[in-house]
Amino acid sequence: MTCHACGAQLSAGAKFCHKCGAAAATKGVTGWRASFPWALAGAALGALVTVVAMRATSAPARSDQAVAPFANRAAGGGSGRPPDISQMSPEERANRLFNRVMTLAEAGKDDSVQFFLPMALGAYAQLPTLDADARYHVGLLELAGGDANAALAQADTIRQSIPTHLFIFVLRAHAYQSLRNAREERRAYDDFLRNEAAELARKRPEYGPDAHQDALKSFHDEAERQARGKGGTS
Repeated sequence: MTCHACGAQLSAGAKFCHKCGAAAATKGVTGWRASFPWALAGAALGALVTVVAMRATSAPARSDQAVAPFANRAAGGGSGRPPDISQMSPEERANRLFNRVMTLAEAGKDDSVQFFLPMALGAYAQLPTLDADARYHVGLLELAGGDANAALAQADTIRQSIPTHLFIFVLRAHAYQSLRNAREERRAYDDFLRNEAAELARKRPEYGPDAHQDALKSFHDEAERQARGKGGTS
């Protein structure tokens, strides 16, 4: 007995052709009716292969779209790649993170401040010692993060070693302003003005043009305004 579809030799009692899958003619089913079930199965298999191929082709595109925002996003929303702070010294790393947090705080990017703040504080915690300048940085970072009491703690620590350091009064004024303690805020401004001349005469490096000279001048003007306002209301 031979297959009516392809002519292959069939064994006795075979119900389907072992070569093309067509139903044997012994059942009285011939022509397209015999080959239809297998043709349908072949079409379904072909459709399945097509779908799989389409998914495989499109998968890389979806992956790229998902990764792109993270690959192209610069730290803090900047336009360039963030510096590789892992290659910096501990002091450089702390200062770089301090500058980043303060820049973000001035720009009002609170979410980014909260993201980088723990890294900046952690960098200062890894320094072997903290001088007045480093503690001032930590105090400003705490203020940027909304922790006025932690900033006051840094001011108190500076005062233990240098009782008239100007950074003490800057931190205290801003911290008490945040805490809405007007009396202690005014006292901090007064203390700054009273000690400013003697402290600047010491020419500490942290007071210089390469450090916080501009910030101290700005704070001086603020303290003068506070003093004039207090005098006008008394």
